Amino acid sequence: MLSLSSLTLSHFRSHKIARLSLDARPVAIYGPNGAGKTNILEAVSLFSPGRGLRRSSAEDMTRRPEALGWKLSCVLHSLHQVHEVETWSENGNARQVRIDDKSAAQTALGRIARVLWLIPSMDRLWIEGAEGRRRFLDRMTLSFIPDHAQLSLEYEKAMRERNRLLKDMVRDAHWYAALETRMAETGTAIHANRLNALAALAEAQGDAQTAFPAATLTLQPGELGLPDTAEDFRDALADGRARDLAAGRTLIGPHRADLYGVYAAKDVPAKDCSTGEQKALLVSLILANARALARDFGAPPLLLLDEVAAHLDADRRAALYDEICALGAQAWMTGTETQLFEHLGERAQYLEVTEEDGASTVSGP
Repeated sequence: MLSLSSLTLSHFRSHKIARLSLDARPVAIYGPNGAGKTNILEAVSLFSPGRGLRRSSAEDMTRRPEALGWKLSCVLHSLHQVHEVETWSENGNARQVRIDDKSAAQTALGRIARVLWLIPSMDRLWIEGAEGRRRFLDRMTLSFIPDHAQLSLEYEKAMRERNRLLKDMVRDAHWYAALETRMAETGTAIHANRLNALAALAEAQGDAQTAFPAATLTLQPGELGLPDTAEDFRDALADGRARDLAAGRTLIGPHRADLYGVYAAKDVPAKDCSTGEQKALLVSLILANARALARDFGAPPLLLLDEVAAHLDADRRAALYDEICALGAQAWMTGTETQLFEHLGERAQYLEVTEEDGASTVSGP
């Protein structure tokens, strides 16, 4: 089981102070728009590596007008172990993490927790730019392979330094060699991790009895392709320096990849599907990811589903709730009214969020 039994928000977004006591059931959060429901989901998302579901800076998360910084703490139950986790930011500085009273890197969070989310801004995933799809894929990949985050950080750091040389029109090969070797090593590993994640998702979708349509996913490596080995990738970077100098940036690598999705039963590209079908495909992928983690990690992830119920008809909502409960996942879901969660009944716990004078209050039903 993976769940939070307590969660405290201090000076985080619209919440001056909120203390939640929880059990392992799904959490249905309801209240008017703008009351601060999504802020609770964002807080939970920060118990995983990265910038959370909004991808905001630490400074943007602090409550105004005090701007004192913020702190989040939780008791996390993970695979028969209990961890006390804290993360915070002071004066807009980068957030810090402490696990069981010991300072830790953000990447350590990925080893004790798995967190997935589906938020309204992702509804346009299939029709907007490739960057969002890469981020979506990397979030799923990270859930299977916690070290994926560190590989991505190292790759991006080396690429930024190489791009700086390119923009400065540096032509001396010695300046590039070490950076290209590091990019080749980490980039090849990133690509392999992504492919492994896609294979796990395909297996989880194929084995499932679900009301949601399966998506066939393929990873497109970019116009220039991506070599299979680190050595070949390093050689490709060296051979492409003249081209990259002209462009002022690196034109080959996993940062150029794209995720291509197809509605499997209809053989229709996801980008050409209706809005409702695109949403159903996303829900299907999140559930497949959760099923694969339940099998491979030993527990389903924490699921953060923001306003997902409002975009599904009653039958699909009921099917979603049934699948979540069958998985045993602690899913955190938001909606404007309790009727959206009617099918859950006593299988969920309920929190009401209200707002007055810019401050959110959380209470029971």
